[in-house]
Formats: sequence, structure tokens, C-alpha cells
Amino acid sequence: MSQTLLQELSNSDNDKLDKLSTLVDLLHYRALHQPEQTAYTFLPDGETESDSLTYQELDQQARAIAASLQYFDASSERALLLYPPGLEFIAAFFGCLYAGVVAVPAYPPRRNQNLFRLLSIVASSQAKMVLTTTSELANIESRLAENPELAGLHWLATDNLKSDQAASWQELALCGDTLAFLQYTSGSTGTPKGVMVSHGNLLHNERLIEMGFGHTADTLVVGWLPLFHDMGLIGNVLQPLYLGRPSILMSPVAFLQKPWRWLQAIDRYKATTSGGPNFAYDLCVEKITTQQLSGLNLSSWSVAFNGAEPVRAETLERFARHFAPCGFRARAFYPCYGMAETTLFVSGGLKSAPPVLRQVERAALEPNRVVAAAENQADSRTIVGCGLAFFDKIVIVNPESHTRCRAERVGEIWVSGLSVTQGYWNQPELTEQTFKAYLADTGEGPFLRTGDLGFIEDGELFITGRIKELIIIRGRNYYPQDIELTVENSHRALRSHCSAAFSVERSGEEGLVVACEVKRTYLRKLNVAEIARTIRRAVSEEFELQVHSVLLLKTNSLLKTSSGKIQRRACRSAFLNGTLNVVGCDELEPSKQSGFQTVVDVRETTSSSELQLVDSHLSGLGRAPDKITESDIQDWLQARLAHYLQVSPHQVDVDEPLASYGLDSSVAITVTEELEKLLGCELDPAFLFWEYPTIEEMASYLSTPEVLGTASHQSLLAVR
Repeated sequence: MSQTLLQELSNSDNDKLDKLSTLVDLLHYRALHQPEQTAYTFLPDGETESDSLTYQELDQQARAIAASLQYFDASSERALLLYPPGLEFIAAFFGCLYAGVVAVPAYPPRRNQNLFRLLSIVASSQAKMVLTTTSELANIESRLAENPELAGLHWLATDNLKSDQAASWQELALCGDTLAFLQYTSGSTGTPKGVMVSHGNLLHNERLIEMGFGHTADTLVVGWLPLFHDMGLIGNVLQPLYLGRPSILMSPVAFLQKPWRWLQAIDRYKATTSGGPNFAYDLCVEKITTQQLSGLNLSSWSVAFNGAEPVRAETLERFARHFAPCGFRARAFYPCYGMAETTLFVSGGLKSAPPVLRQVERAALEPNRVVAAAENQADSRTIVGCGLAFFDKIVIVNPESHTRCRAERVGEIWVSGLSVTQGYWNQPELTEQTFKAYLADTGEGPFLRTGDLGFIEDGELFITGRIKELIIIRGRNYYPQDIELTVENSHRALRSHCSAAFSVERSGEEGLVVACEVKRTYLRKLNVAEIARTIRRAVSEEFELQVHSVLLLKTNSLLKTSSGKIQRRACRSAFLNGTLNVVGCDELEPSKQSGFQTVVDVRETTSSSELQLVDSHLSGLGRAPDKITESDIQDWLQARLAHYLQVSPHQVDVDEPLASYGLDSSVAITVTEELEKLLGCELDPAFLFWEYPTIEEMASYLSTPEVLGTASHQSLLAVR
């Protein structure tokens, strides 16, 4: 866009913003009219401001990065963005847009992590370049020789670029149809899908979010969501830019370590909009103490959005009750619905109204009927409405006949509108199937098939389940075939192409279940514990997920179609009904929902009194660091991990890699936080759990004089 036209757009109101066609235009506009206003502030530890960017500074950094990309003639190429949480990612993202390069956000791999997921994204996107920071480049350089696919890419550390390079940037002719970035729905061992998001998609969706959330000139956003994820990028980074309002960002790890930091930031900056997946609100209730509540003021929080995984009525009620003394209002909850294929946002409630709840008969939902249930009726289910449709059209469709469903029937949700993205990168057949659906009876279309099931009542959209077999745990998407491949390759006793991964609800959260056929030659002398341990380790290392239930099945018993396709939904139903042909089962938490016709290993768990005894012993020693021994820390770690795994301490081997127990990232973060309190030091969970993979190695490290009772230990740790 020409500077003349930009100057004509003086005050930031919507009819003027509608004349902008790209995000490059939008940032130009903000840099011209609000050059000194702080756009983004970053809190690396969730508490202390370390970095900030004004619109003018961001514009200049983006130009400098774009000039470097133009030097390499990278226009229309794909560039992988591998950044830790921070503002460098935002500058690199806009640098790509300014250069006409298609950004491919991803998360940098941990030390010693398998690179399959990263390599699959590189192969799918056909990326030519990688943008990152100097420190991240140093971390991965040693592994490039082992991975020629990565070594062959051009690597650019953007934090070393000089600002005067901005002067050599050449403006490009971009438009709303220009591809802005690829949002990968799965960075996995299978075939990932890169959703093609255009500039026009983004600007249209930002307008919908502004309207749906009721944003105004007084809106202020606080966020901790990962920036490489659509909700973090489009909601917490691009929406504030669209509004011309500040955004306060923190690392996801900072939030997970201490959820109080999120709410403290909302109070400190008087934020009006913030949110995340359902689990984030549960985590706050579980981990924020009564003492921390005192003095916390959440009265400014008017839009507490909740999306990315099923919204649970129990979570809303529990959070509202817990934080009511802090000024939080239940009507601030904003359940919403969306996905990467729709850029982000599809539907949301009215800002001025409380969430809409419906009681329905659970059994009726199975044959796709909506039957109202009486309050407190047995076998009823409370469904939280996801608001009104902000898209051009949302229809409920019979997924088999492709005709509209009658009222009070559950069907697949089909949507159409300008926020529907351009399809999947280099996957024309899948794009045709998913993005170009037409109603069989009327010919209306094209529609995007969301793969989600739901119904509309009085204009409110309710989500009841999924046709697609996507697994959503803690707001992250996982494809079952990726997990199944990892499982089948983990142990020689398991049959290839004969496993099913799915999730079930356990105590208000989704838990991962894997069911695998065993080779006939291993049935007689089946070592269930060994196979389960191997599976958990593989899944933990690859996906940072904990497998709650490992089911070993009789040979040739897994439910499949006549053409050999795995029937995952049928396997899930059979699991809940107890009709799978199970020859061995290992559960971290024996399920009351299942009815296995086999002996389940109900383990002895660490009692609360035992745990308190170990905690108080180490806590007492913590006041005298010189008295803490390696054995003390080892005992504590053994007891604490046994508690989270729900096993007896003697079942936790101090020499066994912790990954073999299937720890997920949330447990690692929680244990690290507890160690910080007990030992009086700051620790990074990624550093601690991946550099010292066993209890013995970790205890040895933590018992050194440099760590205990001194501040100088911070030079030895990757401090938060």
C-alpha cells in the first residue's frame, strides 16, 4: 500500500481498516499513526518485563529481516520459524510477510528429542530456510550433521541482524489472496497438514474476533499461549495489532509452572481479555492457593475466552466460585469455537450474557438425537454453548447423506465464509474432500467440513463430539495414526497396523488410551509391565503425553472395517463397554468406566501421610542446605513421582529413565516447581528433566553445593 493512502487513513476505525488488504498494510498503518505506542511486552518468567516493541520498532525489525530474505531471493518460498517464547518470533513472522515469504511456525526441538516431527513439517512444507535465534541455532547445530534434511536448509539467526538493513527492503505487491503462513495441524511422525492461511483470511477473522469479543479502544490482552499455535498467534498477537492496543505476553512454561502468574498479570495490567483451553482454568483452581488469592483483583477481566478443547460446565462453575472473591464475574466466561481451517474463530457468545448451558440425555446423543433432560436427571450431560455463528453460514449436516439435519438432530458442522482458509498445502485431494463440500439436496456450497458434531438451538451452537478421530488433550491436537506408529515401533511384541489410539474422559480431563494387538508368538510369555513401560516411554519422548491405559489385545482381535481400516470410535466404545479382547492391561489409574474381562493391575499408591512426611523432612532440611543429602532428594523424587504416577515408591526405579513412566510435560513442570520451593532455587524443567533423565542423576545434580542454598547456581541452570 502506498504511503499516500496510508496517510489518508488517519484514525483507526473499522471502515478505514477495511481498506487494508494485508497484514503488512496493517503494521505500516500502526507504525505511521502510533509509532511510539508499545505493541508487545514480554514477561519471560511471567512476572518481570524483559523486552518490548513499539509499532515503529516492530516495523523496522520486520523490514530488516525481510531485506535479508530478499537478499537470498526467498520470495514465495517457505521459511520455518523455530523460536523460543519471546518477541523475536513476532519480528520474524512479520519479516516473512514483508518479504513475501510463507512463514511456517513450529516449536524448536528439545535437547535429545526425536526430530521426526520437525522433519515431517520440513518435508511437507518444502521449506528452504529456517529463521531462529543465535542460542537456538547453537543448540541444534550439533545435530545437523545427522540430519541432512535440516543441514541442507539455509539457517538465519535474526537476532543478529542490524537495524540499518531495513533501508534496503523492497516493498512487494501483495494482496488479500497472498498466502501468509502455513498453520500445521500436526507436527508429527505421519503426514502433517499445513493449513494455507491468506492475508485476507487473517484480516477477516480479526474483524470477527473484534465483533464477537466486543473489543473496544479500551481492550488490553494478556496471554501465555504458544505463539506458534493459531490461538496464540491470531488471538494474542494479531488481534491486539488489529485493534491498535497493547498485548502482554508470557512463556507457556511460566504459566504452567505457576498459574498464579497469569492471573497476577491480568490484575497488574488491568487486562480485559485473556483465556485458553479448558485445562488452564482447572489448573488455576488446583494450584493457586488461598494465600495467593488475597489481594488479587480480577474485576477488569471482561472476556475470559475458553476454546481449543471441550468446554466443561464444571470447569466454569468451579473457577467462577473459586475466584469470585477476587472480583471475577461468571458472565465474563466466553466459550467459543474454531479451528485452524477457519483461520481461528467461528462462533462465540454475547459478551454481555452468561454462557448458555443445556441438559440433554446422554444416551440419546449416541443415535444423534437431542433430547432435553430434567435437572439432575441420571445419565444426563450438560453441554456448554459455543455462542452465535459469526460466519456467513453454519449448517448441521448428515455426514453420510450430505443433507441438512432436522431440528433436534446432531450432525456434522459445515461452515462457509471469508475466514475459511485456502486448503491444505500440496494435498489437493484432501482439500477437495474437506473444503469443497456441497449439500446433496439443494446444491448449496462450497462448505468446509469441520469433522465436528453438534446442533443449533435458538441460534446457539453446541458441540457434542467429533467425527474425525483427532485427539485433543490440554488444548493440543494429536493425530491417532501418529501415536499408533510410535507405539507399534516401540516394542517387537506389537503388530504393525494393529493398534488404536483414542481418548476418554477421566475425572473431567481427556486421558490417552492405546490398544495394541500382540504377535501370536508373544502371547504365552507376555510381559505386560515391560511392554507398557516401553510404550509410555516412546509416547512421552515423542509427544510429551502420558498414556493412561495400555491395552494389549489378542492377535487379530482389533476392530477394523472390511477393507482393513481401524475403527477407532468402535474401539473406544468397546473399551468403555469392556468388550475388547484384552490379554493384558496396565493402567496408571484403574478406570471405573471400563469393564475389562481380565485382571487389572491395581497398584498400591503413595498415601498422603507418606508424602507429607517426605515433604516435611526435606522442607525442614531446606532451611539448612548443608544438611540436605543426595539420598534425601532421591527419596523425595521417588515419593513425589510415585504420587503422580499413582504407584508405590518401590515401583519407581531410580536408574530408569523417567520418560519410561510416561510422564507428560505438566508433571515435569509441577515437580520442578515443587523442587524450587523445597530447595530455594530456580530450575528450568526442560533443562532438568532432559539433561538428567533418571532420579539418580537428577538427585546427584540437585545435591551439589552450587545448587543448594546459593544464588550463583543460576549460571549453571537455564534460568526461567
